[in-house]
Amino acid sequence: MAVVGVGVDVVDVDRFAATLSRTPGIAMRLFTPAERGLARPERLAARFAAKEAVAKVLGAPPGLEWHDAEVVLATGGRPSLRIRGTVAAAAQRLDIASWHLSLTHDGGVAIAMVVAES
Repeated sequence: MAVVGVGVDVVDVDRFAATLSRTPGIAMRLFTPAERGLARPERLAARFAAKEAVAKVLGAPPGLEWHDAEVVLATGGRPSLRIRGTVAAAAQRLDIASWHLSLTHDGGVAIAMVVAES
């Protein structure tokens, strides 16, 4: 396996929470129903950072759908990515076979790091 790309994104949790409050429909556009079930703003901010990091790995091609990159938790709480649709198609063009994801939130910021391998 070879690293195809690395993406990192940082989100200010308070600013993100304010955006969600000000524009409630944005959560519907950004997150899957399962992700929206995580009511805590820092968790949503981390998931948004993950989606942004995925887009960076892929070179931010036009037409990516936010719902096509979903953060899911394995038993024990380890985060991983479930991709489909537009994100899966872009990943296939880059021969991406596997994804690695790390999330954190502390001190008012949420950070995601994504590594894609062929």
